[in-house]
Amino acid sequence: MNNAPETPGGQADETYDVIVIGGGPVGENAADRASRTGLSVALVESELVGGECSYWACMPSKVLLRAGTVRALARDTPGLADPGAPDVAAVFARRNEITSDWDDSGQVSWVEGAGLTLVRGHGRLAGERLVEVTLPPADASSAGAPSDDDDGAAADAGLAEAETGEAPRTRLLRARHAVIAATGSVPVLPDTPGLAAASPWSSREATGAEAIPESLVVVGGGVVGVEMANAYTDLGAQVTLLARGGLLSNAEPFAGEMVAESLRAAGVDVRTGVGVASVDRPGRGSDDEPAGPVTVTLSDGGTVTAAEILVATGRVPRTTDLNVESVGLDASSLGRGGALVVNESLEVVGVPGGWLYACGDVTGRAPTTHQGKYQGRIVGDVVAARYGTEAGDRSPTSGDPEPAVGQEGKPWSRYAATADHGARVQVVFTHPQVSWVGPTEREARAAGIPVEAVSYDLSWMAGASVDGPNYTGRAQVLVDTQRRVLVGATFVGPDAGEMLHAATIAVVGEVPLDRLWHAVPAYPTVSEVWIRFLESYGL
Repeated sequence: MNNAPETPGGQADETYDVIVIGGGPVGENAADRASRTGLSVALVESELVGGECSYWACMPSKVLLRAGTVRALARDTPGLADPGAPDVAAVFARRNEITSDWDDSGQVSWVEGAGLTLVRGHGRLAGERLVEVTLPPADASSAGAPSDDDDGAAADAGLAEAETGEAPRTRLLRARHAVIAATGSVPVLPDTPGLAAASPWSSREATGAEAIPESLVVVGGGVVGVEMANAYTDLGAQVTLLARGGLLSNAEPFAGEMVAESLRAAGVDVRTGVGVASVDRPGRGSDDEPAGPVTVTLSDGGTVTAAEILVATGRVPRTTDLNVESVGLDASSLGRGGALVVNESLEVVGVPGGWLYACGDVTGRAPTTHQGKYQGRIVGDVVAARYGTEAGDRSPTSGDPEPAVGQEGKPWSRYAATADHGARVQVVFTHPQVSWVGPTEREARAAGIPVEAVSYDLSWMAGASVDGPNYTGRAQVLVDTQRRVLVGATFVGPDAGEMLHAATIAVVGEVPLDRLWHAVPAYPTVSEVWIRFLESYGL
C-alpha cells in the first residue's frame, strides 16, 4: 500500500483521504468501496444523493412503463379480461413513491451509516488533490427536482450572487491520496433552429411529468426514446417517434425492428430515416415562455405537431464544469464528447502522480448505470488497496495484490474494468423487452472475432406457450468458432432482461460450449432456448 504524504499547496478547509465528486449510484459505490480499508472519504453532491438514476431516469421510467407491461400480459392471458387503460394518477403516485418525492433523506442516511462524509455543493477540481465546493444558498433545500442544466450549480451560484450582491460561499477540500470523478453525463440538445426556444423536454421532464399531454413527439430512437414512446402511449398520449436511422442502433438489427413493429401496433407513429430540420412553438403573447403546440418540420419536408416535444438524442460526459484545466488537462487530453480518458484501473490518463480517477458516464466507456456502478466498485477497490491501512481477511482487497500507481490491473482482476469491453450489458424495458451482452454480430466481425450467429424463435419454447398464445420473442447468441465460447447474446421478448444474466455469466466466464451442455434449464421455461442454441450449433 502506498501511503503517499499530503501534497503541499493552498490552505484547505478540510482534508480527507479520498474525495469523490458526484453522489449518484456510481459515486456511492466508489466511495463505499474506497472506505473499506480505513480511509476517510468525502462524497460531494450538488443535487440529490442517489443521482440521475434514482430520481429522473432508471427508476421512475420503469414505473411509468410497468402498468402498460402488466396490461399487455393480462390481455394475452386466456381467462383474464383487459383491465383497461392505466390509472395515470395511481401510476404517478407510485412514481413519486419510488423517487421518495424527490427527497434524498433515505440516501443521506445510507451515506452516513457507511461512515462517509456528505458535502453538499458543486464540486470542481482546483489543482492537485484539491476540490473546490460551491455551497448551495443558505436557504436551499435538498428536496425537489432541479433543472437538467449542464451548468446548473454554476448558474445557481451566479443567480445567488446577483440577488444578494455576495460571492457564493465555497469550501476547499484536500485529498491526501485520491480524487474520484463520478460526475455522470448531461443530455445533448441538437443545434436545430427553434428547438431550444421551444422548451423541449429532456428525460427529466418526461419521467417527472405531472400530467400526460394529449400528444408527444419524441426525437431519438435510442433507449430513452423508445421507452418513453412506449410509456406515454400506454398512458394515453398520441406519440410520434422520429429517428435518423433505425431504432436501438447499438443492438442487433432484429431487436430494433421488433420494437418498432410493437410500437406501431400500439399506435405509435414510428418514422425512421428522418431528421428534424426546424422546430416552431408560438408563445402566449407577452409571456416569453412558449405555450402553444410544437410544430416539427422534418428533413423530408413533412411536419408533425404535438403538445410537447421530448429530445432524447443522447448524452455526453459531464466535464465542462469540472475545471479539468486546473490539473493540466485540455480538450486534446479528453476523449469523445469531453470524456475523461482512463486506463483499465480507472486512473485518469495525462494527470501525473496517479491521484485522479474517474468512473461512470464521465469516462465515456460504457454509459449505463450498472456498468458505472461496476467501475465504481473497481476504482474503489483500487484506491482502498493502494492507500488503505486496514486490509483484514474480510477486506475487499484481501489476497489480491494491487497494481502500482500508473500501472493497470490484470484483466479480469478486481483492479481492472475488463467487462467494459467484451461484456457490457443493456436492458431496454419496452414491450417486448430487449437485452444484450457483448458485441453485436457486426461489431464482433469488425473486431476480427470469428463468430457464428445462432438464432432461435422463443415462441417455439414450451415455456412461451404456457405464458400465452401471443408470445413473441427471438434470441441469438454469438459463438467464437475458434475458442468455442460465447462472446455475445441478445434476447427480445417478455421479461427478456431476466434472461440476460445467464448469458453474461457464460460470456464473462468464457464457459466452453461442451461445459454449457451440462447446464440443464428447467422445464417448461423459456430458458430451454439454451439447449436449442447448442443443438443448432451442432452439439
